[in-house]
Amino acid sequence: MTQSTTTRRDPIEHSKDSMKSIQHTLCIAVLSLVLSVPSLAADKAAPSRKRAPATRDAKHAQTTEPLPGDAQLTDQVVYRVLLAEIALQRGDVNLASKIYSDLALLTRDPKILERTIEVAGHARRFDLALTAARLWLEVEPGSKRAQQILISAMILSNQLADLAPSLVRLLEKDQASLGENLLGLNRMFAQNPDRQAVFHLIDETCRPFIGLAEAHYAVAMAAGSAGENGRALSEIRRALELRPDWELAALLEAQILTRQSPSEAISSLQRFIAQHPKASDVKLSLARALIGEKRYAEAKHLFDELLVDYPDKPEIVYPAAILALQQNESALAETRFKHLVTLGIPDKSLAYYYLGQIAEADKRSAEALSYYAMVGAGEQFIPAHLRSARLLAEQGQLDLARVQLREVKGATPEDRIQLLIAEAGLLREAKQEQKAYNVLDEALTAQPEQADLLYETALLAEKLGLTDILESRLRKLIELRPESAQAYNALGYSYADRNIRLTEALALIAKALKLAPEDPFILDSMGWVLYRQGDLAAALTYLEQAYARRDDPEVAAHMGEVLWKLGRIDEAQRTMREALKKHPANEALATAIKKFAP
Repeated sequence: MTQSTTTRRDPIEHSKDSMKSIQHTLCIAVLSLVLSVPSLAADKAAPSRKRAPATRDAKHAQTTEPLPGDAQLTDQVVYRVLLAEIALQRGDVNLASKIYSDLALLTRDPKILERTIEVAGHARRFDLALTAARLWLEVEPGSKRAQQILISAMILSNQLADLAPSLVRLLEKDQASLGENLLGLNRMFAQNPDRQAVFHLIDETCRPFIGLAEAHYAVAMAAGSAGENGRALSEIRRALELRPDWELAALLEAQILTRQSPSEAISSLQRFIAQHPKASDVKLSLARALIGEKRYAEAKHLFDELLVDYPDKPEIVYPAAILALQQNESALAETRFKHLVTLGIPDKSLAYYYLGQIAEADKRSAEALSYYAMVGAGEQFIPAHLRSARLLAEQGQLDLARVQLREVKGATPEDRIQLLIAEAGLLREAKQEQKAYNVLDEALTAQPEQADLLYETALLAEKLGLTDILESRLRKLIELRPESAQAYNALGYSYADRNIRLTEALALIAKALKLAPEDPFILDSMGWVLYRQGDLAAALTYLEQAYARRDDPEVAAHMGEVLWKLGRIDEAQRTMREALKKHPANEALATAIKKFAP
């Protein structure tokens, strides 16, 4: 058979927008030439403010040329900065980073050191960045900024083994924000693939602060990311002992437990709520977990409680509306979606799309069309236009529906193909198969290897009796997409349906079934080709599997015919008549019933 065509972050990703300086990375504001060069030139005019290039130690003297006089130094600095910036403009980041690195060693100026680190980071010369960061801290040992940059350079250089002492010193210097900074540790190393190394580093860094719940939380996060679930659980439970009402820790505990047992995670959230019934974040997480386990009644009870306390929180209203929709409580879902769009959420398209679906299902076509028209750019944009066009066609406005599909603004080339296929579908349903074929064939002429167009035009060619075109296009599709189960199935089914080349048909459908063993349409095709070959028992087995997966009228027609041939007349009639009640306009079913009518 052929086939028709803003929630709260999880604790593991937790971060605050106002993270303190310990979370800064190597990215620094660009030091403009206008600001840096005059500051050096000003030193010439004000000897009392000169910095310390003349007091360099012997180590740096070995790596740079003798320091020239002030005027010569200023000229060299200006020249080298210009040279480095021109190299950057030309895309030669390696040359720029080398020039700045030499200049940093020459001047030991903090601004030039900072610019050196930035350029070296851009060039991914983390060795140069690390050298400059260490020199900066040597020049300004009390600079907190220099300490931050050194840590960042060590992180980017993947020198984690020696990093813990520097992190501890930096953490200790900001006692007022210690807890928050501990929570930010994992974010600093989020891009590092060596999760074990990160875990050991954070474990070592947090030891001096082990009396703080945030330290245990940080270790738990790192342990969980490294796959050390036992250690992660023990650490997060210690955090909860220190701060029993800490929702963030309760959420992380549940997240860790989910990896081994969703039911245990749910139990942990339930225990926390029993002790802290106003914990809204935990209650929301529990409601979502219950939905994941299909415990819808319990989830609905929680959402009802949450909505009493927080009727205007989109992160609660939206999932509550979705749950009502899943439970076929359309009126309740509609009320909640209508409320959602009044809450000032940045993107209302999804809510409008669901409101359109609800109105469409309730036969309120004009209302549905108005909702679909309000769906903006995004995942629902094209589906909303497709549904609008179908509604217009059902109202007898086929021409208007086609115009709407062709005039969608902002559609991608891939979207345009799907819109054309939808237009052809509307024409086919209106019994205008030739026009439908012409629409797609014209597009295929411009894109002769477009897979979807090859497939759809092949199916329409079959409807028009153009079997040569059907076969040639499906074979071309198989050549272009050798893993396309639908192409093998369509070609095999076309042979089986015409009762020709049945051996080849069986091979094609078997190939399709191997690629997509659960596809009900392919299972139906296999049943149909086996029926054509006279293997009625095997045919019925495949058809029953197909019908169990999809209540499709054509599958019901095939089952009815096979049952009739097996002498099971009552079952055949019952199967087809029950299907006809659900699909009264289906031609294949009506034809089968007429064929076997007494």
